[in-house]
Amino acid sequence: MKQFLITPAAGKRLIAKALAKHSVITEAVKSGTVVIIAGTTNGYAAEEILSSIDQLEGFSRKRFFRGIVLPPGGPVTSAGRVKDESGFHGDVIIKDGIWQKGLTIFDVVDDLKKGDVILKGANALNLPLRQAGIYIGDPFGGTIGAALPAVVGRRVRLILPAGIEKRVYSDLNDLASRLNVPGAHGPRLLPVTGEIFTEIDAISLLTGAKAELVAGGGVSGAEGSIWLAVSGKEEQIKSAEDLLNSVACEPFFEF
Repeated sequence: MKQFLITPAAGKRLIAKALAKHSVITEAVKSGTVVIIAGTTNGYAAEEILSSIDQLEGFSRKRFFRGIVLPPGGPVTSAGRVKDESGFHGDVIIKDGIWQKGLTIFDVVDDLKKGDVILKGANALNLPLRQAGIYIGDPFGGTIGAALPAVVGRRVRLILPAGIEKRVYSDLNDLASRLNVPGAHGPRLLPVTGEIFTEIDAISLLTGAKAELVAGGGVSGAEGSIWLAVSGKEEQIKSAEDLLNSVACEPFFEF
């Protein structure tokens, strides 16, 4: 067993690398539709997936988000969006291997079918219960509100990439029942059912090793970091070490 420190930025890159190798996604990229809904973690996923099909040119993750969480006093609206959205050019929609530039989920959701995939980030994870929750700032439910009819009505696959830094300890259904009542303030919370995909899942998919959360936190740039203990066969641990070293110095996200 070996332990590794993973910063939030390194975790985003790690998750993205694994998603680009995820069999469900690679199949949908070839002969279906993959919708990567804008978000900071999904920006890394879009980079890796577009790179895998040699179509990265023209994409930037710097403004690949709608809502964003910044330190107190950051330049965002009450709905969590930046005031200048001129740099946002849409979600990443890949259909039959071709990036359909300029489109959003709202343009394609009615045409999605079984075998297609939607990637949507999450804001809260209860890992023991395998629950994910999404903050809602839009009064009409935002992008997840648009996605759910396809997910529930047509069995479109929903994958929820999110770093373990977003872990919480309460049942998300209970949290939502308290955060969403009339008179409460702040974002609403929507628990959703889908495939949660964290750093632990990424390590398992790419190396076969098992990882578990053993500690967290830090200072001087390590804030929000996690410590993972990785176990498995000797070659699996070595593969995980090489992988984690390759993402260890991922720069902090900037926009």
